[in-house]
Amino acid sequence: MLNYEHQENVLHRQKGWIKRSQDYIGEFVYGGIDGSVTTFAVVAGAVGAKLDASVIIILGFANLIADGFAMSVGSYLSNKSELENFKKHERIEYWEVEHLPEKETKEIREIYQEKGFKGELLDQVVEVITANKKRWVDTMMKEELNMTKSDKSPFAMGAMTFLSFLLVGLIPLAVYVLDYINDTPSDSNSFRIAILLTSSAFIGIGWLKSFVAQTSRIRSILETLFLGSAAATLSYFVGSILDKMFH
Repeated sequence: MLNYEHQENVLHRQKGWIKRSQDYIGEFVYGGIDGSVTTFAVVAGAVGAKLDASVIIILGFANLIADGFAMSVGSYLSNKSELENFKKHERIEYWEVEHLPEKETKEIREIYQEKGFKGELLDQVVEVITANKKRWVDTMMKEELNMTKSDKSPFAMGAMTFLSFLLVGLIPLAVYVLDYINDTPSDSNSFRIAILLTSSAFIGIGWLKSFVAQTSRIRSILETLFLGSAAATLSYFVGSILDKMFH
């Protein structure tokens, strides 16, 4: 019996670790897609407008830092709001269990009646659940309100978004930064290399996205490539049109 309980606890911890890993990978994918798409769109637009490499770097990094920070703040606030909402309803449930036990016991009974429990078995289930306040509240949160407590740290999720935005978003700029450091003039080949590097990033992010969403890898990769290519193409032509309008 003890061995079975130990195995069950180990399995539960493993599932929890996998779930947390998927959450953080999902946030990395979320930030990485946005970082690579928006930064590559800035690069493509600047190239279309025939702007100097130094301008591309300035615009790219300004976008990278500002948008990355804005996304990380949004992620932090979203996860923090979700956690606060759960805690607010949890406090309400604890108050109701403490001050309205008959009503809450009736609700537990009705919940498990709907699940098919009857007679003595139903009485036993209700008795076991209501014997422990934490178990009672956890059950009400899950069964009545369809709410489960998230293990995600709002700060860690925000930090992961910012980190992925910077790391993946830097890829489209890398060739221009290297050209600048080496004092090499940027040309059409620089943009081709940036396209190749960014496409590789899209493929990697698409593969990770398929792991998180449990979808087809090929489909996920193609979707990411399409979205990134569409954004860059639109940005390139807008930059090219505006360049012709003002020159």
